[in-house]
Amino acid sequence: MNKLILAAGLFALAPLLSQPADAAGRGARGELVYQVVKKWGPYVQEAYRADMGTWAQQMGPTFAKAPLSALQSAADASNFDAMTSALLGAPTASKAGADISPNSLGDAATDLVFVPISPCRLFDTRLAGGAIAANTVRSFDVTAVSDYSFQGGAASNCNGVGAAGSFAAAVINFTTVTPAGAGYITAFPFGTTQPLAATVNYAGGDIRGNVATVALDQGASANELSVYTFAQTHLVGDIIGYFINPQATALECVEVESADTNINAGASANVFAPACAAGYTQVEVQCRPSTFSMRQAGSWTSHCNMINEGASAATAKAASRCCRVPGR
Repeated sequence: MNKLILAAGLFALAPLLSQPADAAGRGARGELVYQVVKKWGPYVQEAYRADMGTWAQQMGPTFAKAPLSALQSAADASNFDAMTSALLGAPTASKAGADISPNSLGDAATDLVFVPISPCRLFDTRLAGGAIAANTVRSFDVTAVSDYSFQGGAASNCNGVGAAGSFAAAVINFTTVTPAGAGYITAFPFGTTQPLAATVNYAGGDIRGNVATVALDQGASANELSVYTFAQTHLVGDIIGYFINPQATALECVEVESADTNINAGASANVFAPACAAGYTQVEVQCRPSTFSMRQAGSWTSHCNMINEGASAATAKAASRCCRVPGR
């Protein structure tokens, strides 16, 4: 390193740090700043063709405000982005989508989306099929139905239920009507093993109802729901809602732009991008010079380094692209 350049940069920082620039009396903050500038100054000069002393001076306010722990992290950083992130408290990832998790909508197998509907009759054994015999199972069609009257239900698709395609579960009010004796029914997915659980418990001659959420078979079979009954009984089923798998949803993104930063001819400056609003994650920083004579030396998670190679002063802005999963 050119020690004269390093010394000039540190000397320029001395008033901001309120400490002498000589090695003998730098103090804890001054020593850490010295290490940061010594380690990363040559990189700035070589990679971005920016004067190291000017860069050090521009970073002065940041060096002065940063906690000692942040300065230590910056001095220990293994790359330049990590160094600036340590000083500015920004996330280390700057690539699009780095902090956006598609799984935020939930697991497709378990975290389902509820669709409520006005109650509608899916089946009624008094009108179709007759009473379900004791110790038997009857199955019913729930999805992909345009008219439920063939199983005693509504002569419609039940407010869009039948047109919703295959879905994972349904919320149904099961009502047993005049069973022959005491017992229970159990509702479960078609084609699966009957569980040891009761959906409705009844006494002989009862009219007894209960709302239950039941998983449905999503295979190729026409039926999706099965019901076992201990005693012979009529059964009515009214659907009040259903659960679909989470739907792929495009990210909702906005851009927030900084004010203009003036940069004199031949000079360079850091242009800081605004922070994202609560609930949004920064996925990109864009550098926006006002003239083609201004060159972007680099961009990080929080700012752009711009060099004005023109003959007169110009301005530059930095913008944050901020994204979120809709509804969160």
